[in-house]
Amino acid sequence: MCYSALVYAEIRKLERTLGVRIDPDWYVEEFWTRKGKDAGKRPRMPRAVEREAVALAPASIGAAIAAADQAEIDQLTQLVFAQRKRVADAERSLQARETKKAREDIRIGTGKVEAAMRRLDELRTPPADAGLGRIYPGYWCPVVIRERGRYVARLMRYQCRLPDWTEAIERRYPGTYNARRDKLEHAWGKVFGHGHGVMVASAFYEHVGRGGQDQVLEFRPSDGRDMIAACLWTRTLEADGSELYSFAAITDAPPAEVAAAGHDRCIVPIKAEHLEAWLTPDAGNLAAMYAVLDDRDRPYYEHREAA
Repeated sequence: MCYSALVYAEIRKLERTLGVRIDPDWYVEEFWTRKGKDAGKRPRMPRAVEREAVALAPASIGAAIAAADQAEIDQLTQLVFAQRKRVADAERSLQARETKKAREDIRIGTGKVEAAMRRLDELRTPPADAGLGRIYPGYWCPVVIRERGRYVARLMRYQCRLPDWTEAIERRYPGTYNARRDKLEHAWGKVFGHGHGVMVASAFYEHVGRGGQDQVLEFRPSDGRDMIAACLWTRTLEADGSELYSFAAITDAPPAEVAAAGHDRCIVPIKAEHLEAWLTPDAGNLAAMYAVLDDRDRPYYEHREAA
């Protein structure tokens, strides 16, 4: 299944790829005023998405993001200091006596420092390509939908909470970031034909087994085209009464070149000519929805080991 994708954040890029005009009155203000201020609860998303929010949103939203940046930088700086001390103490302990605890402290502490330093680099350095960002399950990214006759890009979490689910139920079924085509009327029956969206991606990533080891491969269309990935989305209520927008990418059996690389699933890229039909779903005519998925865009995928 598609566990990660390289998605576009730029609204102008989305418009060019999809051939539509996206309403500029979009997701940024509500999302950041309600979810983005508290660094301790900060939603995970590509840095490019946050950079775009700064560029498009009112100054107050840019200030909220900057404040969240600084709060997270302060937290990470303290974490790095504490974990480096943990590693140093463990190394001194090993000079006196070999212990499993000291070895674990070095391993864990070193890993936490490396992760924190990577995140600090993200926070302090503008992304090399402002429009691109890689998402993972639980990350937020722009998903284009139709609302009241207009195209809107909304920040949605890449893990769909199904209708009537609570957060507790969701934790028991963490795989809802992808929706299998052969399960759309069963497991996804309350969403398929009701909540349709797309995300624009230039690549997707998969775990494959090679030589007894797990590797992550990057798959890209060989002609450099962007993919309009078919998605399902929901809007549910959180325990505090706020709304949660979340989505899943539809996956299906892969083309031959993806299967030959060792993976058995692939995202479903739809044709631009079918965009309006897909984004105006009809639960009473699911055959038309399947027709869009089956008359899909079919790029030839090249793969390489992911960096």
